[in-house]
Amino acid sequence: MKRHVAVLMGGWSAEREVSLVSGQAAVEALRARGWPVTAIDVDRDLPAVLSDLRPDVVYNALHGRFGEDGTVQGLLEIMGIPYSHSGVLASALAMNKQMTKRLCASAGLRCADAVITTVEALASGPPPMDPPYVVKPNAEGSSVGVKIVREPGERPIDRNQWPYGPEVMVERYIKGRELTVAVLGDRPLAVTEIRHDHGFFDYHAKYTANEAVHLIPAPIAPEIYQRALDHALTAHRVLGCRGVSRADFRLDEDDPDGLFLLEVNTQPGMTPVSLVPEQAAHVGIAFADLVERLVEEARCDV
Repeated sequence: MKRHVAVLMGGWSAEREVSLVSGQAAVEALRARGWPVTAIDVDRDLPAVLSDLRPDVVYNALHGRFGEDGTVQGLLEIMGIPYSHSGVLASALAMNKQMTKRLCASAGLRCADAVITTVEALASGPPPMDPPYVVKPNAEGSSVGVKIVREPGERPIDRNQWPYGPEVMVERYIKGRELTVAVLGDRPLAVTEIRHDHGFFDYHAKYTANEAVHLIPAPIAPEIYQRALDHALTAHRVLGCRGVSRADFRLDEDDPDGLFLLEVNTQPGMTPVSLVPEQAAHVGIAFADLVERLVEEARCDV
């Protein structure tokens, strides 16, 4: 008899709408396979909801803060409910871009140079590096809040329009091609090149149909393709991820060692236009099989 699955989705992060789509896709896939499923649009009463519902397992379709930064994972650990995707520590580490860079660099991966500053310092003081550089929240996903500063004198941030926390990462802009690799369990699936007209792969391009072209397998040299697979697996392991993760890279073809890791996503999108389901399909894993595997492998870490 299949276990009762609670699918957590929505929440109150900047990625709420995407999470609802990811969650609904999982609900439909699991129900089609005969799993008893309850969909939960997460609010701050989640502990009481779960206590009343008493699910056997949680499929975590939350994106952004509270859902993929170790917070909800910690709640599920306390309640003893097995859950999908990464645990508390891996989720917290991967959500913090500075810590991701430190750990991955220590494992020999090349990361774009970056510094952490505050909203106040960036808004009112001199820029910490010469342009072009990228401004991004230190703890958000899906390119939320990301801006490329290309010219001297360009205003990097408006302190009155920055709801993404006090820490800001300023990262050296890496020219070149955008690549991404999903890792399922301990297996890197494929390398996708993403092409678009947005300057960078922003939130709109990620989650709007026909706004970006996904080339899979990426049309790059075989040795670079293999290196991207290897680096994604290394990042997955060094952060302690489980279930599925997705590593994003920039490839500067003018640099002989020009494969730069940007970040690792422990709750990658599972919408109809998302990259992980697309890579899974490329290697013969149907979407329902992917979701079922994540449920079947769900666990608590302690």
